[in-house]
Amino acid sequence: MLLKIFKFKNTIISRYLLSNLFVFFFAITFIIGLIVFGNQFVLTAQESISFGIPIKELMPLVGFNMLRDIPIILTLSLFLSIIITISQLYKNSEAVVMNSIGLGDRAFMNLIKPIVFFTFIIVFYLTIFAVPWAKQQKSYAEDETVNASEFSFITEGKFESFKNGDIVFYASESIISDNAGEQNMEEIFIYALDNENPVIVLASKAKKYTDAKSDSIYLRLINGTRYEGLPGDENINILNFEKYDLEIVSGDVQKSITNFSEIEERDTIDLLREGGANANAEIQWRISQPISVLILSIFGVFLGKTSPRTGKGINLIIGLVVFMLYTNSLGVAKSAIESGHLNPLIGMWGIHLLLLIILIIFYQFRQGKVAYFVDKIPFFNIKEKSHV
Repeated sequence: MLLKIFKFKNTIISRYLLSNLFVFFFAITFIIGLIVFGNQFVLTAQESISFGIPIKELMPLVGFNMLRDIPIILTLSLFLSIIITISQLYKNSEAVVMNSIGLGDRAFMNLIKPIVFFTFIIVFYLTIFAVPWAKQQKSYAEDETVNASEFSFITEGKFESFKNGDIVFYASESIISDNAGEQNMEEIFIYALDNENPVIVLASKAKKYTDAKSDSIYLRLINGTRYEGLPGDENINILNFEKYDLEIVSGDVQKSITNFSEIEERDTIDLLREGGANANAEIQWRISQPISVLILSIFGVFLGKTSPRTGKGINLIIGLVVFMLYTNSLGVAKSAIESGHLNPLIGMWGIHLLLLIILIIFYQFRQGKVAYFVDKIPFFNIKEKSHV
């Protein structure tokens, strides 16, 4: 059966149809990917600025986000490319000739089977294995970045601002001493606001470290002076210290920053063993994405049928509406399963089944079989009795 699916029909019509489909598929994938990946890069860059993440740590995060979005991009691109390819045949009256020699919707489905099932396998692999791995690696990368603290990226001999300018920091020397994220600095200058009161701290040495119990990040200042207020103010407090611990990031904030969904990062096999509402919802979500490739491909063949008098882009607009309703319905069902409002046995399978039923009815209507069955129903076939 697999050989029949992937067997390439070496005919002029098949080569012509698949060549157009490949061109539209790669073009749409490139455009959508460029938009999505560009948006992801901007959002990740904004997040990196707020947390002080350097550019070398930024690029892996962008890459993991790209890998996460590839399945939905491939599904949408294939769906739209099928609609455009089939509709172009009808616009040029080529499909009319094909229909006259017996090449209808079923023939078009057979011709596009290789690329559809090839995309199905890629999306299946990505959603079952690659995407959870990417989310897990992204979580690890962000955990390491946050645990290193924004103060580990201090540039020697340069004034730098953090937290939207609330903190100005200077260190003449900055050396990371070990792999635990500790950092030794010398000749420290800190300007900050404490309840809108300016605070200046000078210290000869400082060390950044992470408390093992609370996960809070501290800056330990050694041999320095703390000034609360500015010179010339009436009330100014001066504190000399030998050792002063300044909390940079609390443990609670650390946990909230690194709070990722563990279910989305788990392996599919582990989720199958674990069970539960959240695991069932995640498994169904992962399986639903490759299934949607098959269902939307059939829908794309039906939506591609048009006439020269039909407005341009109408079938594409309908296709986008169908795609959004389908995808959003799966997302709503996933949330309902997680909250316990929807039985996992029904879950997302009910949405796939409903769309399959719609496809069957649509196909029967296109073949003219629905009108045949309607005529057989006595209620719709009332004939006036003739009177002698």
